[in-house]
Amino acid sequence: MQRKDLTPRLDPSMSFETRTSLSSQGSAGSADPAVRGSNQSGLRAYNERLVLSVIRQAGQMPKAAVARLTGLSAQTVSVIMRALEDDGLLVRGAPVRGKVGQPSVPMGLAAEGAFFLGLKVGRRGSELLLCDFLGKVRAHRRKTHEHPTPDNAVAFANAAIGDFLAELPAADAARVAGLGIALPFRMWDWQEATEPATAGLAAWRTRDIAAEIGASWAFPVYLCNDASAACSAELVFGDHSAHSQPRDFLYVYIGYFVGGGLVLDDMLYTGKSGNAAALGSVPIVSQAGQMCQLVDVASLVTLEEMLRRAGQQSAQIWARNDDWAAQQTVLDAWLDQAAQGLAQAIAASVCLIDFTTVLIDGSLPEDVREALIVRTRAALASLAMPGVERPDIRPGTVGFDAKALGAASLALSDRFLVDRTAFLKG
Repeated sequence: MQRKDLTPRLDPSMSFETRTSLSSQGSAGSADPAVRGSNQSGLRAYNERLVLSVIRQAGQMPKAAVARLTGLSAQTVSVIMRALEDDGLLVRGAPVRGKVGQPSVPMGLAAEGAFFLGLKVGRRGSELLLCDFLGKVRAHRRKTHEHPTPDNAVAFANAAIGDFLAELPAADAARVAGLGIALPFRMWDWQEATEPATAGLAAWRTRDIAAEIGASWAFPVYLCNDASAACSAELVFGDHSAHSQPRDFLYVYIGYFVGGGLVLDDMLYTGKSGNAAALGSVPIVSQAGQMCQLVDVASLVTLEEMLRRAGQQSAQIWARNDDWAAQQTVLDAWLDQAAQGLAQAIAASVCLIDFTTVLIDGSLPEDVREALIVRTRAALASLAMPGVERPDIRPGTVGFDAKALGAASLALSDRFLVDRTAFLKG
């Protein structure tokens, strides 16, 4: 399988999307340091993206507030927001009356303005979801498999997409703006001589499932490393009402394997190979004093093996179960080793890139995730790091659906948003 970047495979021409063409962004990046909007008609698509991005980030607001945040003229904002409302991407809120003058009418994103599909191909199963413009999951399907192969991924995706579209009203089906695919890169590296069934993984070297699935549908298809996709979900859909979202952060996702993502200057950074922040491969020292990789101590497959050796059941850790208390003794041992491994990986990473925040999320119950964060903070505090500022460690906010929802966010970001540096200062 050849790695693909986030550019679309196909380019549909649905009318409501015409003003979000990537080619229309022009030279907007050459504006002032805040990359403020331009009033030139040739950059109207960029300005519409800017307006949508501001409202997605800050929430429902009146036109005057949008003009103030974007630097666009009030007249330009009025024209843009009227067009976005006509296209079904914005919706009017309840008027807010002040002491004088006309009431202010806030505008917000329309949930049915666009729909996005997200496919996650994982070690134990594949998932497909359909979400709306607000990131709310409208449909979800999962199918387990012994080992992921291109054939079962393509067959599952095409069948589920067909069912989802058939269940949507025709007008909504026409607003499906893209499919994102999140999967681990270099899956052929999982092949083991002791497991003949894994021989099928070699097919991933030569197959391009984005092209194969895209050939069947009239919307663009995007491809991303699964952990980076989960990071994208945090960036686009994360709930940061309690804390402002940091502009630079390292993201950790605990799933079958542990993986990571990196955000720099409010943008997802995937690197030349698309595999940046591959935390699972970071070398660490185990509790036994042996050199290993983070994936060996901080993955759910490691917890599964520890439960098996203890004679305990492990099915609940794959069932999105919110209660892992029955396995507390083994769970505590896993949490300790995972936290020590994560602390070492975080320390090595922050020495290279001076980020301020680490977000930890995963296919974990909330109490397990919190326990892991508390122990990781303590483990990091115990490490000698002279001259280096320890980052704040906080929970992610998306959870179980992060990889599939992150896949769906790829199309949303590419077709409707600008990066947040366009309207954030400081």
